[in-house]
Amino acid sequence: MTVTAFGPFAGSERVDFDRLASGGLFLLRGATGAGKSSVLDAVCYAVYGEVPGARRGNPLRSDHADPARPTEVVLELTLGGRRLEITRRPEQPRPKKRGGGTTVEKAQTLLREWVADTGGGTPGWSALSRSHQEAGEELRRLIGMSREQFCQVVLLPQGDFARFLRADTKQRAELLGRLFETERFGLLERWMADQRLAQEAAVQDGRRRLRDLVGRAEEAAGPVAAEAAGLVPAEDDPAEAALGWAAVLRSGAAERLAGAECALAAAEARHGAAQRRHREAVALADRQERYRAAAREAARLAEAESALAGERRRLAAAQAAVGVESVLQLRRSAAAAHRAAVAAEAGRRAALAARDADLAEAGPVELAEAERRLRARCGQLEAAREDERRYARLARERRDAETEQQRAEALAEEARDWLVEFDGRLALLQERQAAAREAAAAVERLDGLRADLAGRLAAAELRDGLRAEIAGAETTVLDLRDRAQDARARTLDLQERRLAGMAAELAGQLVPGEGCRVCGSAEHPEPARPGAGRVTAADEQAARAAQRRAEEELAAAESALTGRRVAEAAAAGTAGDRTAAELADGLAAVEAERRAALAAAEGLAAVDQRIAGLTRDQRLHQEQLDRAREDGAGLAARLNALTVEAEGLAGRIAEARGDAPSVAARAAALEALAEAVAGALAAAHATAQAADRSAEAERELLRAAASAGFAGPAEAEAAVLPAAERAALEARLDGVRSARTAAERRLAEPELAAAATAAAADTDAAEAALRRATDRLRQAAAEESAARERRTALARIGGLLAALAAELAPALERYGRISRLAGLVTGAPAENALRMRLESYVLAARLEQVAAAASDRLVRMSGGRYTLAHSDGLVAGNKRSGLSLRVVDAWTGRDRDTATLSGGESFFASLALALGLADVVTDEAGGMPLDTLFIDEGFGSLDEHTLEEVMDVLDGLRERDRAVGIVSHVADLRSRIPAQLLVHKQRHGSTLRLADREDA
Repeated sequence: MTVTAFGPFAGSERVDFDRLASGGLFLLRGATGAGKSSVLDAVCYAVYGEVPGARRGNPLRSDHADPARPTEVVLELTLGGRRLEITRRPEQPRPKKRGGGTTVEKAQTLLREWVADTGGGTPGWSALSRSHQEAGEELRRLIGMSREQFCQVVLLPQGDFARFLRADTKQRAELLGRLFETERFGLLERWMADQRLAQEAAVQDGRRRLRDLVGRAEEAAGPVAAEAAGLVPAEDDPAEAALGWAAVLRSGAAERLAGAECALAAAEARHGAAQRRHREAVALADRQERYRAAAREAARLAEAESALAGERRRLAAAQAAVGVESVLQLRRSAAAAHRAAVAAEAGRRAALAARDADLAEAGPVELAEAERRLRARCGQLEAAREDERRYARLARERRDAETEQQRAEALAEEARDWLVEFDGRLALLQERQAAAREAAAAVERLDGLRADLAGRLAAAELRDGLRAEIAGAETTVLDLRDRAQDARARTLDLQERRLAGMAAELAGQLVPGEGCRVCGSAEHPEPARPGAGRVTAADEQAARAAQRRAEEELAAAESALTGRRVAEAAAAGTAGDRTAAELADGLAAVEAERRAALAAAEGLAAVDQRIAGLTRDQRLHQEQLDRAREDGAGLAARLNALTVEAEGLAGRIAEARGDAPSVAARAAALEALAEAVAGALAAAHATAQAADRSAEAERELLRAAASAGFAGPAEAEAAVLPAAERAALEARLDGVRSARTAAERRLAEPELAAAATAAAADTDAAEAALRRATDRLRQAAAEESAARERRTALARIGGLLAALAAELAPALERYGRISRLAGLVTGAPAENALRMRLESYVLAARLEQVAAAASDRLVRMSGGRYTLAHSDGLVAGNKRSGLSLRVVDAWTGRDRDTATLSGGESFFASLALALGLADVVTDEAGGMPLDTLFIDEGFGSLDEHTLEEVMDVLDGLRERDRAVGIVSHVADLRSRIPAQLLVHKQRHGSTLRLADREDA
């Protein structure tokens, strides 16, 4: 074992327990407070991740240790023939790797096993798990004890060595059960209890179902149930009573169904006759009503036809006016055109009056002359308008020349300013060029660091993924273990059931006249018959096959889990102690730094290009300055020539425009006046033409009205009807005539005429008779259906009752048998006088062996006075019996409670009990051997004679290859025990070294 920065040990201290325990007995000694008990604390912490209960509040980290040295315990141990190494680190602060201060490092665990082949053909350590929970569960499984139990029988802590001696029945049963692996008996107890509950539930369910069926039968029977009211079975009556009562109900239901069927047939016959009479009455009433309706319609239409004579005259006039309609429309169009022409002429003359009031009153001749004069004047102004346009172009050219001159001056100024800044820009780019070359060198360094971090990050992610898979695989293994256990339990159940029915199985093999294979008799008067749920050999073989498959699946899952754990440990070794998030952050930081350096390095070519471009731009700007100076001189000469030409044009333009703002404005005004005169002249001509057309249309209308027979145009216009209205009127008159003819034909039909002469039909009486017959039929059908359903339901319920009665009888027999057996196994007072459970019974036998083995040593330690005895008597508090211990005092001849022993007596009695327990566990086939025992103090309570006896007993352990480590500062022990581990207390932390009896 190696301890580092643990408890009082500031550095790393190593203990070779194999060498120390080679003589069977060794001593841990040192000054008070040096750290003797801390050695045992380290052993307990390595195995369980916790120190003994009395010291659990103490910090594990040494106050003397260097802050950079982590607290750690590494323990090699052999369990069940497997050599293991467990490394544990508690949660502890450590200095930060970057910057100042500390950070809290999480607790760590590593479990490894020494294997013959690590993959390369050489032996070495193979990682099993880095999980606190997995490693702890594996160690507890191999040791077979919890931390508290370990401290009771293997590591007897200071002041706590008598715990197992004085433990109560429950604590002692828990420890012994794990040491001797008796959980299968507890499983059997629970299985029997579950079977009892299952059988009880089955019986209760059967009784409940029986009660439900009785209730359903009583409800389904209806009035029949009243006839058998005296036969209703009580709740506790056997199933046979319910079967007899159900048979009576079925018989009564069958009789009622026969009577209901007869009543239904009679009601159906009466209902058919009533339907036929009702149909005949309804048909006669319909024919009589149709005749009366036709007579009323014929009379109404005759009156309507005489009232429509005026409408017929109106239709004739409208048909005569059809030829005048087109002429009327022509007159209306001509009049509208004349009115529009007059309005248009007035508008044109009003527009002309706004420009020249005199011309607005002129006639067509004067307007034509005025238009000619105005258009001649517009032609005379065209030359002046061209001068004005040339003057405008000269002004634009002067502005453009001035703009070009300003642009040339701006280009010259820009070129001068750029050339002034050229030297500063060139120096700045040269500095960036040097920085980019330095960044290119940094990229190569960061590439190596990035590759290392990426590999560790991939390993960390693989490690975390495998841990998640391991968690799922562990759940799968647990499920498969449960399934394998269920399969084993089913196999045992089938074996038991087959054995219980073996008599029937053997009876099935009997041959008449041949001897029985069991008793040899050739006569077989009452061969056993198979009961319900018979188990055959094939059933048992199938259960065994299912058990093998479940165990194979469990083995495969455990193998896969081990493979994942090995892969996880390898990945964790590559990833180191940093989490995936920390590695990802580190890689991201390196990536960011590399991207920045790469960006800077990649900018080197751009900087080189910018320097070349800047030099090229310097040459171009110098050329720009020279060109701008030349362009400025040419533009000044052009501006002077344009100014001279513009001054000559200005005089001619002023003379031509007169009072107008421009020649174009004066020409536009004259042109607008000419257009207004032309418009007024055209409107006057149009008005005259429209008046002529209106007069001609009026004359044509007079001729058309006279030709159609009208007195004048007004009468013809009043007679005109729209085509749609005219067609609708004609259709209405024709419809009245056709409807009257159809009504007269219906009155002449023979069927209606005969109905009119017959007596009036009485449909109400026929309908009332039909309703009464229908009600009687519906009632008879309902009674027949109810009787039929009642008989069917009772037959179905009777079948269910018979099946349930056959099922309930064997269930009651099984429940009684299993209930008695379960009470015996679980220690129920009614079946078990000692109230001792099966597992307690087995453990009591083991405790009896432990007490006997312990007594062999206790007799010697106590000078022949004391022995330990197992007691199966009932204990106080109505607890179960079987696991009590009593101490037998040979001096008084009486036994008493172990709590009555003195401190020294309790010490050597506990020591004897621990040694006896270790002997029995080691001798027990399949038990976990306990080869090493640690005792922390307690020897100071022994007198010299008792100490001598105890040491003789401990010396005898060598014969069984057992080792006992004693933690004590008793001086006499130094001379008695040659193998010693000295704990040396110093100012800066304690140290460990192997010593002998001669060392001070």
